[in-house]
Amino acid sequence: MASSLGTDDYAIARVPAPARYSWFSVAVQRFGQISALSQFLLGATLGFGMTFWNAFWAITLGAVILELVAIALGIIGMREGLSTSTLARWCGFGQAGSAVIGLAIGISLIGWFGIQSAVSAEGLHQLMPALPAWLWALLFGLAVTAIVVKGFHSMAWTAYLTVPAFVVLVAWSVGTELSRHSLGELASAAPAGPSLTLLQGTTLVAGGFIVGAVITPDMTRFNRSVGDVVKQTVLGITLGEYVIGLVGVLLAHAIRSDDIILIVTSTVGWVGVLVIIVGTLKINDWNLYSSGLGLVNFIGTVFGRHVNRAMVTLLIGVVGSVLAAAGILSRFTDFLTLLGVTFPPIAGIMIAEYFVVRTWRRELDDSRAGGGMPAQAPRWVPATLVIWLAASLVGHFVTWGLPSINSLVVGFVLYAVAGRLGLIRGYGAAPTETAETASAPSSSA
Repeated sequence: MASSLGTDDYAIARVPAPARYSWFSVAVQRFGQISALSQFLLGATLGFGMTFWNAFWAITLGAVILELVAIALGIIGMREGLSTSTLARWCGFGQAGSAVIGLAIGISLIGWFGIQSAVSAEGLHQLMPALPAWLWALLFGLAVTAIVVKGFHSMAWTAYLTVPAFVVLVAWSVGTELSRHSLGELASAAPAGPSLTLLQGTTLVAGGFIVGAVITPDMTRFNRSVGDVVKQTVLGITLGEYVIGLVGVLLAHAIRSDDIILIVTSTVGWVGVLVIIVGTLKINDWNLYSSGLGLVNFIGTVFGRHVNRAMVTLLIGVVGSVLAAAGILSRFTDFLTLLGVTFPPIAGIMIAEYFVVRTWRRELDDSRAGGGMPAQAPRWVPATLVIWLAASLVGHFVTWGLPSINSLVVGFVLYAVAGRLGLIRGYGAAPTETAETASAPSSSA
């Protein structure tokens, strides 16, 4: 469905080969998604409670976990060319389950979009106090919305500008502060805050980006090969986790605080504020983009109609920006964190269905060969919903080990066992809604 407002970006259709991008174009966005303010915060939290080398190993273990999950889901997204919530229809959840996933993604990410818009607004207000923070929140949110409405192509060019700017600003900020200290002393310094164990640190790293790993197909559907998925994931996650995360660790040791705003702004003043703004921009566009895709799938599955992604993005971007300006969304942080518990099992179930159980794999393979979509999807898969609930409860209540990984593994194992026992069955058939796919700009990168 083409629109002068922006591209539909194949919201509920396969991304065709001519519309896909070089691995580097996607990798820059993946790196930008991880090398954000939240990663600085994670590094500072680790540095406040861990020695440098313990933090290094926590980042290493967490990054490996994230890379394995992101690569597995990324390969599925690349092969099928479908977004996460749409793909879920034939990856264990059926039409009804995929609608719930789409709604959960939409609510969760539009919430974080608004919260991070408010964070950037505080920085902009410090930089230019002539405008109140609420107005900066509204303007920042609407600026990100304008970028995302135009689609993946516009977001790629935004990444080309903001990612290098973020790296340069971070290097300036870090260089200014660390020049006052000996790296050897910082690396060997005892943490200033309450001690964190290696297990706790790894949990923070793996859990901090698990939602980003789960929605990986939204990004990798624009990749061209398995090799591209592996290269971009390893490069993007490794650089994002190590470079930004370890810098946060060193700065926490230098400043003796885990207050990321204090750390960045106290080093180089207004440059630190720019770090916050640019670092938030590059993850916030993906928050809004995946939120839009999830809600398009929800509307399509529940109401049987395809709505234009750009229009949905515009509407939720405006709503999110207004709520950020009103300061409402900051009250829902606990709810959004709780909602995040439901995401890891989605990854385990989808990976188990696609690679192990393969109940609906033939429908995907046959339709992919013809460049279309499966004619129908199962309406309900009751066993999957039970497994999803059980795995989510494990993630929420079982504190031993890594909660997010516990729930992911439980989801994978239970689904694989249920498939082996013949319990994974679809009930009812839901025809796939017809989408007038818009022409997304083909890649020249």
